[in-house]
Amino acid sequence: MEIRHLNEMKEVLYDQKWAKNAPNFALYYMYRAVKKKSGLRYNITVIPPRMLGNEFVKTKGHDHLGKFKELYTVLRGEAIYLFQKCKKDKVLDVYAIKAKKGESALVPARYGHITINPAKQELKEADWAVEDCKNVYGFIEKMKGMCYYYTKNGWLKNKNYQKVPKLRFKKPLKTVPEDLSFLKG
Repeated sequence: MEIRHLNEMKEVLYDQKWAKNAPNFALYYMYRAVKKKSGLRYNITVIPPRMLGNEFVKTKGHDHLGKFKELYTVLRGEAIYLFQKCKKDKVLDVYAIKAKKGESALVPARYGHITINPAKQELKEADWAVEDCKNVYGFIEKMKGMCYYYTKNGWLKNKNYQKVPKLRFKKPLKTVPEDLSFLKG
């Protein structure tokens, strides 16, 4: 089990005033490679309900190198998945998927993404990813988060991005495909 602490994420939070004085604590828990099958690994992440100042708790966010995709499924609670595709510092596309227990979200190749827990209950999610797929955090850290933050006041644009498209919403997948080989690119 890996634990992501607040001090590892302060730079990607909306509420920097709150983050400056907040004590370090555990934000979420990652269980890597719980299962392996056909070159894929099954991971579980548990995100307790919490506010980070004015922002709902979220994962740090990452991109992938190459053509890899990922498939997330909500096991308990609710999730908002935020996806963005960038070229250099320009956001080409951004959308969110709201999902509840049993629903899934597919991460397209070359999209950065985060998971947000917008509810007052624990979020438990699983994901299937290619075994040798590496998470890359540098761009999201450099930009101080994704291009939108989800706060008590709704969606707010991250001012570190010059131009951000209007946020659109997609529906979650209702079932998980049996053959996950498409995740390999």
